[in-house]
This record gives sequence, structure tokens and C-alpha cells, in this order.
Amino acid sequence: MQQIEQNPTMAELTPLTMAVLPKLLENGQAGCEVIETEASFTFRTPPSRFIDLACKFYGSSLKGRQAGVKDICGITHKAPISIDPVSGMYFFPTSSPLSHACSWISHSHIKRIEAAPHQRTTLTFKNGHTLILDVSYGSMMNQVQRTAQYRFLLDKRIRHLWKYGGDQIAEPFV
Repeated sequence: MQQIEQNPTMAELTPLTMAVLPKLLENGQAGCEVIETEASFTFRTPPSRFIDLACKFYGSSLKGRQAGVKDICGITHKAPISIDPVSGMYFFPTSSPLSHACSWISHSHIKRIEAAPHQRTTLTFKNGHTLILDVSYGSMMNQVQRTAQYRFLLDKRIRHLWKYGGDQIAEPFV
């Protein structure tokens, strides 16, 4: 995988993004590594700040997305979020988003999750790339299931809107 250091003013995650991981930079600063299906990139921004910038790129913020999750399914801690539901970009945090140690994982790219020694988890993505995370198997499975539930409920709302007038213009010009 290619690695390029960048300093984003805006962060654009794409459907190819598999994970945003914490990374300590040479100068001791908290940064992140963005892993995509074919490449990886290093940024001088902590993971949750990077996710916040990505949310803003798609018209919201991390806090706004978290508030939406709370309203839709009642999750208040370590809430999964939809960066962009249209393109299927759903991510979940592995710990508190306030922690610089928090990783963000793309729900859509997960192939397999297995328990690893010392309360860790091995995560295998659909492209075969593996990560070992300092998160217990139970916690990881809980996050995956909560993300699936949130996706289901949000998708149900979106489908309902399309079924009942999704082709109508909000303010018709008459």
C-alpha cells in the first residue's frame, strides 16, 4: 500500500475507505492513517477530527450525525454514524470518539471478525487486508451489530420517504 502524508483542510472519505486508524507521528503529534482498498494515507489529524471533517464534506458534522443516531435508535455512546447513506458509508468507533486511540471502521468492508489473544480482535476486510485491534471481540461484535441496526432503521426511513413522495420537489415552482 502507498503511504502519503497530507494535512487536510477537509477530509473526503469514499466508499473505498475501510478504516481510519490512530497514528502517532514522528513529532509525537496525534495523526491518523486512512486505509483504502488499494492504498493508505497518513494525515496530521486525529481520527475523530478526520471523521468530523468527512461528515462536514457531506453536509453535517460528527456531532450532528451522532445526534441523528440518538434520535433514530437511541444509541448515545460509541455511536455508529453514516458519513453518507446514499453511498453506503457507515462507520463505527472502536472506543470513545474523544480518545486519540479511537479507530473508525467501515461497516461495509468487513468480511470476518475473530477473537485474538490479550483481549484483541482480528478484523479481516473483504479485500483480504487484516488488522489486529486493541478491542475485545465482544465489544467489536457489539459495534458491528449496533451499526447494522442503525443502517436498517435509517434505510427504512429513507425508503419510506421515497415511497411517499420522493419524486416530489420540496418547493415547487408554480
